[in-house]
Amino acid sequence: MQQTIEQVARRAATAAQDKKATDVLVMNVQALTPMADYFVICSATSRPQVEAVTRAIRDDLGELGVACKGVEGLEEARWVLLDFGDVVVHVFRPEEREFYHIERLWGDAEVLPLETSNG
Repeated sequence: MQQTIEQVARRAATAAQDKKATDVLVMNVQALTPMADYFVICSATSRPQVEAVTRAIRDDLGELGVACKGVEGLEEARWVLLDFGDVVVHVFRPEEREFYHIERLWGDAEVLPLETSNG
């Protein structure tokens, strides 16, 4: 079954939550920029967790047939950007997320409600 772009973004968010990423957001930026329709933003507290979250997102979206077009920052694992075309995923260490605060840069974007994976 073909997934909508929003469903792909939500699947990326769920994959991040499943690996215990925190402060997971899905932002609809399609009215604000031509570079993507959705940003998924999350935090991971350590290098191994950043790598695990990144791998889980790539694997889950790959199962949907959504290929990752590019990865930036994995070597340092402090801010990793995954480019899936219409969906761009940002996996931050908390310090980098606080410093760059891209949620503020895209503050006019709609933030989609997410189900928590707590229960």
